[in-house]
Amino acid sequence: MAKKDRTTDAAGEKDREKWMARFQVRLAMQPGVDRAVVLQAVKEVTAHCAETGEHPRAAFGDPDACAVRTAERLVPEDRAARARRRDSGVAALDSVLQRARDITGM
Repeated sequence: MAKKDRTTDAAGEKDREKWMARFQVRLAMQPGVDRAVVLQAVKEVTAHCAETGEHPRAAFGDPDACAVRTAERLVPEDRAARARRRDSGVAALDSVLQRARDITGM
């Protein structure tokens, strides 16, 4: 294999890794997503790319948008809604605590 081919292969592999890392992080941030959902999604993407030889970006597009679509597909709506309510409650509490710190100068 020529040196240029190895460099191109290494760059392509690095790009695939970056895509997968961003996809995993964005997916984990979606409401109701747990470890099992992330593992299932990564397995699906990896299997598809191994079977077709496609780059994940070519097969699934932007990793952020793919993460949103995947969460919508794999997370039951009631679980996602509960997580959104919980997250909004935590955000509200954090806001109150931040204001209290500002007032007390802590």
